[in-house]
Amino acid sequence: MAPEMSFFWIAVGFYGVSAVAYLFGLMARKEALFNLGMALAAVGLVCHATTVGIRWGVNGVAPFLEVSEALTTVVLSAVLIFLLTQFAAPRLKAAGLLVMPVCFALMGWAGTLIRDIGGTLPVALQSSWAWVHVVGAATGFSGVLTAGALGLLFLLKERGSGGISERLPDLRTLDDYGARFVVGGFAMLGVMLVSGSLWSHEIRGSYWRWDPVELWSLCTWVVYGLYLLLRYVGGWCHRRMAWFALLALVLVIISYWGIPLFTKDVHSGAGGGRHEDVR
Repeated sequence: MAPEMSFFWIAVGFYGVSAVAYLFGLMARKEALFNLGMALAAVGLVCHATTVGIRWGVNGVAPFLEVSEALTTVVLSAVLIFLLTQFAAPRLKAAGLLVMPVCFALMGWAGTLIRDIGGTLPVALQSSWAWVHVVGAATGFSGVLTAGALGLLFLLKERGSGGISERLPDLRTLDDYGARFVVGGFAMLGVMLVSGSLWSHEIRGSYWRWDPVELWSLCTWVVYGLYLLLRYVGGWCHRRMAWFALLALVLVIISYWGIPLFTKDVHSGAGGGRHEDVR
């Protein structure tokens, strides 16, 4: 097994144990298990970053060539932002209840798709917009994933009393934090769409081609725009917004990775040799 793959599976293992620690922390109402989960996530992040560094820096595999590479890059961003959030707002550490199981599942899925042989981005697809597109997608997903996690915490606190729920911020604060992360995620998903359009124009001569991934990504962005419209114009808040954030997250996951698996275009794997769309 190549060194980077060893680090990859070690990262998957730490993310998995971290997810279990968070779940048992909820059931046992032990904040110490949340702290353990956060520490395990941090160790996993180091191994994860090492994997991406080796594959990219040594083997020349850009972190978006295939669906698997995009998965690992987005998970790296999500875990990093989750951990940074803990330093800024320690009372939100329970957000790992959703963040870490999702990240573990996505990393495990990436492990079944990842290629051992590296590749570089074809000249026809090379553009500075590619990196803006990837950063927008990764940070946008991280934002809405965190918002979904805060929606889950809102619902748990609303239903429960005692134990972990007492250590969470009040419902209004959770609702406010969730909305802020949606604002950030919505903005970065917008960056993803705009940069993707400019990238498409640069390599294919058209800004928009209505391929399935483009369409689903647009729908996802519109859904989060609807979230903001309902909240700041329609006056929706609290439980309805918590459920909205959780359900919208499912749409994001389908849009990001479910659809590319069934399409044959640049989104299904830039390194896979399928470039008949490129002009």
